[in-house]
Amino acid sequence: MDAKTAQILDGKALATKIQSELSDRVRALQPQKGRPPGLAVLMVGDNPASAAYVRNKERACAKVGIASFGKHYPANATQAELELAIRALNEDDRVDGILVQLPLPEHLDAISLLYQIAPDKDADGLHPVNLGRLVRGEEGLRSCTPAGVMRLLQEYQIDLKGKNAVVLGRSILVGKPMALMLLEADCTVTVAHSRSQNLESITNQADILIAAVGRTEMIAANMVKPGAVVIDVGINRVVNPDGTSRLAGDVDFNAVKTVAEFITPVPGGIGPMTVAMLLENTVSSYIEYGSN
Repeated sequence: MDAKTAQILDGKALATKIQSELSDRVRALQPQKGRPPGLAVLMVGDNPASAAYVRNKERACAKVGIASFGKHYPANATQAELELAIRALNEDDRVDGILVQLPLPEHLDAISLLYQIAPDKDADGLHPVNLGRLVRGEEGLRSCTPAGVMRLLQEYQIDLKGKNAVVLGRSILVGKPMALMLLEADCTVTVAHSRSQNLESITNQADILIAAVGRTEMIAANMVKPGAVVIDVGINRVVNPDGTSRLAGDVDFNAVKTVAEFITPVPGGIGPMTVAMLLENTVSSYIEYGSN
């Protein structure tokens, strides 16, 4: 008898569908706006993973009809230089979304740079004003990765009301906004992290388990409640014994897929959804605030 296998939550397919919807909206709006939406991605240094992400974002922008105003700075760029660039983009009517590609070189203060971005152009949804709106349950630009998780759950009509959700990870990028969005959807939410005791007993309570800790395949089958929905936000590069490398998540996919009812793959799960939400935030700002 075949072992039961979890249904895959296909983020890549949904991201493609969202991009096509955004492309239609942009095409319809552009004649009255007189310009396409614009996204500026600022990248500092030459981290190969960041460079790949930025290329990926620019390709996605092109598909949707969003103009890219990317700027690539050398690793020794100064804080003042970047603050000046952000202020200029805040004033630039062609730009609807601004994003600073993280991580930044050690000598730069990422938080103070994020604070410089005008909240209505904060394509990543990380400005304190937008996080504050999320806390208050008000309309606003949402953090892309957790918003992508919520959209994927919605697409597969996974009922969240009253469910126990466990978020592993408490970063401002994913864990904290994720917990708030699940609360907003009427889940009972637990946030666990590297200091949590009896982690296995916590994760075993989860109807919805979201792993965002950045530790390769740490979620084993015995940590998952049978029939749970498992969302893997981790993207870790693993070097194989023969020197080749592969991407792996925070969840041991092959083991957990025999226990869970739904699971996201890595790659092809939440990664593409993050980019789709970035594009959606940019188009929302274009519609809401963009000058004609």
